[in-house]
Amino acid sequence: MSADRLLFDRRLLRARRARFAHEIEAREFLLAYVAREIAERVELMLRPFPLGLDLGAYHGLLGRRVAQLPSVGAMIYAESAFAFAALCPRPALVCDEDLLPFKEASLNLIVSGLALHRVNDLPGALIQIKRALLPDGLFMAALLGARALSELRQALIEAEAETEGGASPRVSPFGDVRDYGALLQRAGFALPVADAETLTVHYATPRDLMREVRALGGGNVLLARSKAPLSRKTLERAEDIYRERHSTPDGRVSASFEIVYLSGWAPDPGQQKPLKPGSAAQRLADALGTTERPAGDKAAFPVRPGKGPKTD
Repeated sequence: MSADRLLFDRRLLRARRARFAHEIEAREFLLAYVAREIAERVELMLRPFPLGLDLGAYHGLLGRRVAQLPSVGAMIYAESAFAFAALCPRPALVCDEDLLPFKEASLNLIVSGLALHRVNDLPGALIQIKRALLPDGLFMAALLGARALSELRQALIEAEAETEGGASPRVSPFGDVRDYGALLQRAGFALPVADAETLTVHYATPRDLMREVRALGGGNVLLARSKAPLSRKTLERAEDIYRERHSTPDGRVSASFEIVYLSGWAPDPGQQKPLKPGSAAQRLADALGTTERPAGDKAAFPVRPGKGPKTD
């Protein structure tokens, strides 16, 4: 990728993440959540995965969780920051998530938890991931979505505009679930799936939230960022705005994390293929016991009596 199209300062990102490596176990709530979710999804795949990779592994929590599954054999850990790679089980290596050193068709499984949203070339990373998988190998990942940290983003923008007379992004941008799904298809994965959920997490203070965001690599490392640090006045005003709008009854503050899950398979001739449109043996309306309506009607979805959508 040419330098003028780079989005993130990866060197700065590695340096900032390294500062928080020693406290990652105390701030692994989100990592533990997606590790559990991805492990459950991998477990549903009734097939063996003799060799797997935890890509962007932090301290190896996801890889260790997946490696406990009876269907998974050996696990390799890859991290872009030396400080985190040193915390991973062995074998562990240091590499950027979009510059993979693995041979073509060498891995059965690649998992990644909250790492790929910060690469400069996500389309290229997905192509390399697919290339590293053996035919019918599985890729599964969790990334932060576009609506993650919307409360913090808005509080920082408003505080800086109010105190400094202008604002610049202070939280890195994340992709939309539909965009992530489209990239899976472009990379050539078979049976691609993208879905999202939003978690609400409570923190003692807005400052504690900000520290966790930095530990997870979600701070502002844009190449086009303002180089001026936030002033104490701006930071304190941002905290005030955050407390005013997002405090909980027990005095804590809430934060939203949209998590996007991606999965896809390296193509293989023996894989299932999606059914062709119109090839279903039974109408969906018959199966649901509802009345089918043309797409132009007001109710273009099946509605059971008394079960319609609620409106405000």
